[in-house]
Amino acid sequence: MTASTERMAAEALSATRRRTAWCLAILGLVLYNWWVAVPLRPSLLVSPNELFSNLEVNGQPYASWMQHADFASGLLLFAAFIIVGWQSLDGGALEWLLLLAFAFAGAAGGILPEQCLDTINRSCHLDEIELRLGGAQYLHIVAGIIEFASITAVLYLSYRRTRGEPSRIATLYRWLYFGAWVFYPLLAVAYLFVLGGSFVEAAFFTGFALVIIAQLRERTTHGSRHLWVARKPPLNC
Repeated sequence: MTASTERMAAEALSATRRRTAWCLAILGLVLYNWWVAVPLRPSLLVSPNELFSNLEVNGQPYASWMQHADFASGLLLFAAFIIVGWQSLDGGALEWLLLLAFAFAGAAGGILPEQCLDTINRSCHLDEIELRLGGAQYLHIVAGIIEFASITAVLYLSYRRTRGEPSRIATLYRWLYFGAWVFYPLLAVAYLFVLGGSFVEAAFFTGFALVIIAQLRERTTHGSRHLWVARKPPLNC
């Protein structure tokens, strides 16, 4: 096989893997954002102050579907970023690892749902704070913390890496980075005072999806370093 044929084969494989990664990621993001369908059934949320995670408590309508959606979403996103590989973006290896942590935590949250409605049930909220609930409740909380922390770290690293660049993706990272400074205090208020939880969560989930799309775009754009063609010079278009 000649060098030219090898390069053509590598390019074809690269294109196939890019398409596969995008298909997995898009399906994963659709499942991750199942909350978009909740307004179609207004009776599901007792109050706009309620967090969407309450809908996954066993016994709630469609709880099993939502749990499975979170679990499948995590697996699909994990597979998508495994396919693109850690070398798919110069200087982005740590971001890649954090993306895997985000996906893993999301899947874990799906198989470890909360045990009670902590944002609308005062006794549940107090029991949670006083550590009187079962272990699954706190494992779900830990998974949620890892999910939020890892994707936020990805956003920060992406913002720092692209700071000063005029590209649309760099601009998106900047807007999301500054938005995080606004919405994290609102998230604290939503949890501590049970106020506007669904709106705040919706904003975070949307932002997280945009970070994932931006990362995948960077990692699959022609000329980026893919694991399967690593250390080969970029092809000229």
